[in-house]
Amino acid sequence: MVMTQKGAAQLFPGCGICCVASSWIPKIIKKRVCTTFVEDSFSNGALCQCGGVREGHDSVATGDYFGAAIVTQWDSRQHSSECPTDAYGELEFAGAGRRHSHFLRLSCDTSPQIIYTLMTAHWGLPSPNLVVSVVGGEGHEKIKTWVRDVLRNGLVRAAQSTGAWILTGGLREGVSRCVGEAVRDHAAAAPALSRKKVIAVGLASWGLVHNRQQLVNTQGSFPARYYVQNTSRDSCCLDSNYQAFLLVDDGSVGRRGGEAAFRAGLEDYISHQRTGIWGSGSIEIPVLCMLISGNSNMLERLDASLKKATPWLVLAGSGPAADLISELLDNLSPVSLSPTSPPVEGEAAQGLSTEHRDRVRDKVRKHFPAEAELEKLVDNALSIYQNRELITIFHGEQEGSDDFDTVILKALVRASKRVSSEASECTEELKLAVAWNRVDIAKAELFNGDIQWKYEDLEDSMTDALINDKPQFVRLFCENGLNILDYLTYRRLESLYRSLSDSSLAYMLLQRRLSERQGLAGSLPSLDRPLSGPLKSPQSALTGPASAMELSLYEVSRLLWDLLGDVCQPFYYAPLGLDHSTSTRRSLKLINKMLLGVCTYRDQRCLSPWAALFIWAVLQNRREMAVYFWEMAGESVLSALGGCKMLRELSKLESETENKLAMKELAQTFENLALDVFGECYQNSESRAFTLLIRKSPVWGGATCLQMATAADARLFFSHDGVQSLLSQIWWGDMERSTEVWKLVLTFFLPPLLYTDLISFRSVEQEEEVKSEEIYHGRDTDSLDGNDATVFSLADIIQKPFIVSRWRQFWFAPVTSFLGNVLMYFLFLCLFAYVLLMDFKPPPPDGPSTLEFVLYFWVFTLVCEEIRQTFFVGSTFLLQRMRNYIQDVWNKCDLTAITLFTLALCCRMFPWSYEFGRAVMAIDFMVFTLRLIHIFAIHKQLGPKIIIVGKMMKDVFFFLFFLAVWLMAYGVANQALLYSYDPRPNWIFRRVFYRPYLHIFGQIPINEMDADKLGEVNCTDDAARIEAGEEPCMSTYANWLVVILLVIYLLCTNIVLVNLLIAMFSYTFSKVQEHSDIYWKFQRYNLIVEYHSRPCLAPPFIIISHLHLLIKRYVRRISSVKSRHFVQELRGRKASRLNTWEAIQKENHLSAQNKRQRETDTARLKRTSLKVDSVLKQMAEIRDHDRRLRLLETELEYCCSALSWMADALSQSNLIKADRPPPLLRGRVTLHLTTAPMREKPLQLCELHQTT
Repeated sequence: MVMTQKGAAQLFPGCGICCVASSWIPKIIKKRVCTTFVEDSFSNGALCQCGGVREGHDSVATGDYFGAAIVTQWDSRQHSSECPTDAYGELEFAGAGRRHSHFLRLSCDTSPQIIYTLMTAHWGLPSPNLVVSVVGGEGHEKIKTWVRDVLRNGLVRAAQSTGAWILTGGLREGVSRCVGEAVRDHAAAAPALSRKKVIAVGLASWGLVHNRQQLVNTQGSFPARYYVQNTSRDSCCLDSNYQAFLLVDDGSVGRRGGEAAFRAGLEDYISHQRTGIWGSGSIEIPVLCMLISGNSNMLERLDASLKKATPWLVLAGSGPAADLISELLDNLSPVSLSPTSPPVEGEAAQGLSTEHRDRVRDKVRKHFPAEAELEKLVDNALSIYQNRELITIFHGEQEGSDDFDTVILKALVRASKRVSSEASECTEELKLAVAWNRVDIAKAELFNGDIQWKYEDLEDSMTDALINDKPQFVRLFCENGLNILDYLTYRRLESLYRSLSDSSLAYMLLQRRLSERQGLAGSLPSLDRPLSGPLKSPQSALTGPASAMELSLYEVSRLLWDLLGDVCQPFYYAPLGLDHSTSTRRSLKLINKMLLGVCTYRDQRCLSPWAALFIWAVLQNRREMAVYFWEMAGESVLSALGGCKMLRELSKLESETENKLAMKELAQTFENLALDVFGECYQNSESRAFTLLIRKSPVWGGATCLQMATAADARLFFSHDGVQSLLSQIWWGDMERSTEVWKLVLTFFLPPLLYTDLISFRSVEQEEEVKSEEIYHGRDTDSLDGNDATVFSLADIIQKPFIVSRWRQFWFAPVTSFLGNVLMYFLFLCLFAYVLLMDFKPPPPDGPSTLEFVLYFWVFTLVCEEIRQTFFVGSTFLLQRMRNYIQDVWNKCDLTAITLFTLALCCRMFPWSYEFGRAVMAIDFMVFTLRLIHIFAIHKQLGPKIIIVGKMMKDVFFFLFFLAVWLMAYGVANQALLYSYDPRPNWIFRRVFYRPYLHIFGQIPINEMDADKLGEVNCTDDAARIEAGEEPCMSTYANWLVVILLVIYLLCTNIVLVNLLIAMFSYTFSKVQEHSDIYWKFQRYNLIVEYHSRPCLAPPFIIISHLHLLIKRYVRRISSVKSRHFVQELRGRKASRLNTWEAIQKENHLSAQNKRQRETDTARLKRTSLKVDSVLKQMAEIRDHDRRLRLLETELEYCCSALSWMADALSQSNLIKADRPPPLLRGRVTLHLTTAPMREKPLQLCELHQTT
């Protein structure tokens, strides 16, 4: 198994990753040591054929003289043995100032699986989307300039854009040094995000590395300091520009090629792994070998690799081996050696083979003239030619390095066709483009209109793009033939949730819900069990860890319920066959029972695929993908608010600061999107925008925009004028918003004034006139059957006589209910104060008085209203209703007041607790009075100030904490210095806390503290008399210290702490005042909802409304008419047209946003940069054409000179007699490409023609 860094740290807490590595790496990874000294005949017995000196071998190796005499050729497998590695850890290049690199000394027989999982899981290297293995160009061979340009501008840029690994020798010589310099230059110019994508890994032979003893440490080096001599010459030192080094040990010293076998095995192993998270990609990791130059040994390596179907890219013109391969593929006849050509028998076949073998031998001898084993090289070359479909020739000197990533793509696609004849070239190219996240290649090569894509061709690539967070490809697929309705079934949705990263918060929350269900079923696995080994294998595609195999939509539904609360009904209950009213435990039993059988729901199509994918992306905090799914989903405003709510809830649970900030930022982005789209809707049609706010959504579990915005704490959304206009319309009911308050108060006490013109009411004719004006101005072209306006007129809903309807219009308005409650609450406080101060009778039978009984009944009606709010408003679940009620601060205040009143009422009925009950009643009056603050929250000026006061109370608590420290310190010291003995607890409390607190406000009794101001006081120093209650005398010893402490105390409290409190208040005021309007508008909504749901009569008459509601709702079963003001359900054509209208407004907003973005300076600079790059590319092409034309001109000059010489020679000879004069050149215009001497050559050519 592969151990991740997090898992390793959990397994060995307190010792860190370095300690973990030092514990298990030597047990698994080995090195090789020469165990047989085979004398090198050229060293006079001083060296072994392994390259090591005699002194470097142990006594066993050098003592076997008989064995050494028999053995004539040293072999790594026979003459070396494995032992635990002693060089691993992190590498610090002294003086380089770069981040540490990982290194490991390993045996050449080490399993590639262990090394690959070590690199990805323990070293933290990202899994590659491509591996480019650069071979050739070793030693001190000089690398051509154009090859350096290909490596710098082609290979490294392609690696960055595709997320590739680059494998080289890792030493500061030849091609390896060029690759390191290219990576260094890219890291200096590229941003930090792209810099991480270029991973350069060096594979070198351990015995070849210079200063390798600096890396040896049996306990591991964290880090090992490696000194490199700064020189421009090539050397065998490690290159500091590589992220990791694999130092392959075959037991030899100073010999090249010891790593070749392991490198080929590692390339082959990686080529069988899949791309993406947990190997969830649609293709295996492509491996491409890149040949630069190369010696004769490279032919054998190339032949062996081609037999494993590894594709190669050969840079023609870079050196001997590369040039030989290029000439073989370009010049040899493809018919004679084609593996698909019909066989030729007899002598003809032998002659044909001999002829081409001779040609190949000539080419091999041309490039490797000093090679002894010529026939072996010829056999390798012929075998290479048989697999030529896997080889791509790149003429970098002519083609350039601009589109090198496209060259790599074409090479891999060509190889894939060779390996699998059934594979579609376009499909394989698409899978590679998705793996590399190169949407530009896909658009230019595959989605340019030439290919008709089918759904089956895009299905796997779509899944790959979703899991590995490639939103541009998701957008591209959906725009080019992939139907999301056919694609997203509930089975695939479950598989997407199973593919979540095990480090994500959503994954952990889903696992918690899964463990609950499995625990009920009796099959709870151990989710936190320690890993059994130091390594942990990556998971297969779309499965995730084993504990996620049984993940179902029910766990997703539970997670969404936890995040969204009772705003929405549970998601995915319909396909699961569950009812919303079913208890959690019964739902778990039903799900477990269903999952044991055949789950037919998994083959069903998802009813709202875009919304489901949007939720999936939001849970993973994938910004770009979530925004795209939001653009595609319907109900844009509600979806954005839903995403905002989920992200803010997730941010509260997230422990990592960076992820928490990203979630908050994305939540604010969605709130801004909701605000912008609603603003566009409000500008287009006010009535439809109102309907949009209160429309129940079937996709989001019956939630409305206002409910979701409240749950998401979307204060900025509530501050929009459209939302406030709807709230004002609901607040005033059918009355005009401009009605003065004094008219309401007067009508409240004189109800007959309702039927006069004192208060203006909106009429149906006025609303129809407004609607007709909207239609006239072209704003209602797609009317919702003429009934899309949000009309809050009770007279329209229920047709009643004028007297009854006008009465209901006034008394059912929330503003009237609020006014009545305010007036009656003031009357309640007056009655409470009168009873408490003037009419609080003794216990029975003398009391209570009549007014006190009225007060009791009044409080009883308040209790009835609190019971109604707790148990009969809101969610369908009783516990959820109680939880929602208790979360409100003012409801807590009400509960406190009612509890204190009940306690005071019980205590005042008994003589022994009468006084205590009266005291509690007095405290309770304060609580009831403070409740007035909530009432004034509706006021535009007072409301924000109430919020400021609430914020300042938090500052006061911090101030009191610091003040208590100073009070305790000064009070105890002052008491101890002034009074040597005073055991009275009440006086100690006064002098330690109360008196120092009064010092802050200037009440300083100097005559009781300063000995010089001390007057005559009746006191004593006798301990017995002091204990009897007499006043102790003040101690005058160290009285000067008391004065100094007083000065210091006043300085710290009055100047430092008080000014600190003032500064905190100022900061809070300025901070809240800046957004006070937003805070107030959000608070205003809660108050409007509260009084909208309240009965029209205020306490104590509210008991009548309670009885009326009880009969109406639970006896006669009549639904509420007022509930339509905040929740409206649309069906059929009306809902469809409203969704279409909202989508049009969203598109208008997105178009305007894209237009503004295109006009920004950043976008203009980007476009200018692209144009400049295009011009530079064209200039480079022009220079290349100019170079070619100059070359052609030189060749023409040579040809013309040769023809001129031939013409002169023939004209002077008598062999040919001309029977006509030489032709003349028609016209006087000559080619501009020719020089002056060339203008004479047409005439000479004519003379030649005449002579012939």
